[in-house]
Amino acid sequence: MMLKRLNNLGPGLIVSAAFIGPGTVTAASIAGANYGFALLWAIVFSTIATIILQEMSGRLGLVTRQGLGEALRATESPILRLLAIILVIAAILFGNTAFETGNITGAAIGLETLGDISFQIWAAIIGVLAFLLLAFGAYNLIEKVLIVTVSLMGVMFLLTAIVAHPDIGALLKGMVFPSLPVGSLLTVIALIGTTIVPYNLFLHSSSVQQKWPETVPTEVAVAQSRFDTIISISLGGLITLAIATTSAAAFATQGMTISNARTMAQQLEPLLGSAAQYCFGIGLFAAGLSSTITAPLATAYAICGALGWRANFHNSRFRTIWILVLVIGTVLAITGKSPLESILFAQAANGLLLPVVATFLLIVINQADLLGNFRNRASANILGIGVVLIATTLGIFQILKAIGVIAI
Repeated sequence: MMLKRLNNLGPGLIVSAAFIGPGTVTAASIAGANYGFALLWAIVFSTIATIILQEMSGRLGLVTRQGLGEALRATESPILRLLAIILVIAAILFGNTAFETGNITGAAIGLETLGDISFQIWAAIIGVLAFLLLAFGAYNLIEKVLIVTVSLMGVMFLLTAIVAHPDIGALLKGMVFPSLPVGSLLTVIALIGTTIVPYNLFLHSSSVQQKWPETVPTEVAVAQSRFDTIISISLGGLITLAIATTSAAAFATQGMTISNARTMAQQLEPLLGSAAQYCFGIGLFAAGLSSTITAPLATAYAICGALGWRANFHNSRFRTIWILVLVIGTVLAITGKSPLESILFAQAANGLLLPVVATFLLIVINQADLLGNFRNRASANILGIGVVLIATTLGIFQILKAIGVIAI
């Protein structure tokens, strides 16, 4: 029975593969190196929050047979519909462009660890490569290879975390008791933004429809999708915890800081020795390129769905959107002066924009005319509102800090 349920895993794994990118590796590594185990609670929170929101997104797609963008467009109130479409498009376009910058930068600095070519040159090459893969439709096969590579890197981090023999008491304390060490707020928001990725909410509501067609009873499809979401995203959260743990063991206990990708690779040395640099570089490249391909497509699907445009590669509007995101992301990656800071900023931008998309998901998932008995129950609403409030509060703190009102 359990094997049969595991065989039904699919869309949730795509979500996990999408958020285990260079942003996750960088944000979790910096969190561990700079603050030890103190920020592990943020990873636990963001993993649980992702499960809550992605379950809603999957349920929405299966019951209505619409993506989140299409469901927003179908909202009865004209004012709410217009506001939702404007805000979601702005959030997705801005957030995914920033995310794309981090993806390309991450892939580039991964390759930079393997030789002496600068990450700016690699960023340009990766941008062109991603364009060709998308333009000629070869991305599906390539993406499968990249996901396998990223998964292997995840396994390496899990094994290294075990080999590192971390202080279990300190580790559990960091996971359970929230704290905000001085200067850590941006890193916390980045950890949340790299896990609860707004575009994944659009991606998930569409991908579940392909996994579970209308011939599958809705009750069965929703139950299987929920299991898929819980297992897959929990696994992604475990890998993120392992990255932060190995970084804390390798750097925080030694009083070291992370300055570049070569330094980050050192956390795998207990398991891989001198090969750590090369394995880490290839894994970071794979994570970056995979996300570089996915983000522009997700943006195009989300915006076309919200505006009622045809979402396929032959549609000029669809093509224009993904090209725009890819080009801007590539240019920003090439011109960025600090690669690691660019990646961290991209994740923080997603964290700041998350409340916008999550709020509209909650509005849609509670509409009885769309979901009937499958709309949110009170418990799901309480959890969802809690996620939005926490993310919003952290975002407000970050804005107040940026303008000098507070000094967290």
